[in-house]
Amino acid sequence: MGLLLLCLATMTASPTLETVRIAADAPNAGIAARYRVDAADVAVTMRRKFELKESGVEVFEVTFPSAIVSKHVENNTVVAEFFRPKGATHSRAAIVLDILDGAGVVSRGQAVWLAANNIPALCMTMPYYGVRRPPEATAGKLRFLSPDIAASQANVRQGILDARRAVAWLAGRPEVDPANLGVVGTSLGSFLGAILAANEPKLTHASLLLGGGGLVDSFADHPQAGIVTAALKAAGVTTAALKETLSAVDPLTYAGQLKAKRLLLIGATRDDVVPPGAMKRLWEATDKPKIIWVDATHVGAAAHLFPMMRSVLRHIAEPQPAKSLNPR
Repeated sequence: MGLLLLCLATMTASPTLETVRIAADAPNAGIAARYRVDAADVAVTMRRKFELKESGVEVFEVTFPSAIVSKHVENNTVVAEFFRPKGATHSRAAIVLDILDGAGVVSRGQAVWLAANNIPALCMTMPYYGVRRPPEATAGKLRFLSPDIAASQANVRQGILDARRAVAWLAGRPEVDPANLGVVGTSLGSFLGAILAANEPKLTHASLLLGGGGLVDSFADHPQAGIVTAALKAAGVTTAALKETLSAVDPLTYAGQLKAKRLLLIGATRDDVVPPGAMKRLWEATDKPKIIWVDATHVGAAAHLFPMMRSVLRHIAEPQPAKSLNPR
């Protein structure tokens, strides 16, 4: 009966509509041209979904038009979930970016953790994930990342621009302190979070888990990259040319901007998906901010979730930059 009442409450919840006014980025704002936003009035709909009573957290669905109009209708509406601590006012907040599978299990779990600790959190669905994937995507041809480098880069651009709209909405919420906004990203979300933090002036801090930078050099000797590397060499694509091609989506490209942010890096010493060298490269390029290493593989890092999230909470709460712990 309780579940039925919850479902009915969710179905009958009245959505609210507001307009978020976004100002165009100045050319000299230190934002990469491909990630600059144009002036726009964005219609944002917010609808209460349910309440996590034990955690004191309300969950809302938030939707708004994508910054990029693609040829797939489903992909043109951004869907996010807002985890709001009951009674929160002018609190530090974060946007949470998911891992590669895009199922939302990791990002939602992190958002609940943050909100349960009085930090409003917004999980955003990236392009071609979840409800943003059109029916024809079932064949696997339409994905956020694919062997089509140009399409993947376009998707990353759309995702970052969408996330900037999400941050603009979040910054205007009464629950949120706009001077203390950050991003929490894990794995793929870490790479995207680094690009977002570097190119979004409203973000002051970033917690980047299981990611890094220097894509070409870091993955050059990765076992799963061997076939791709060989194919590129056979096609006459040099390492220098590949670096240039991927520079727009490589966090290392934006190391200069990231130095101005308060960073927490968390890597896995035995990471078998993202080489530990990638995190070390980002750490060195960003003036060696605070870094923590867990003794685990990429997936095995899940066993360290509690201490990692406690570190994220402490990092978000810190008023000043802090640097410590050299990588092993």
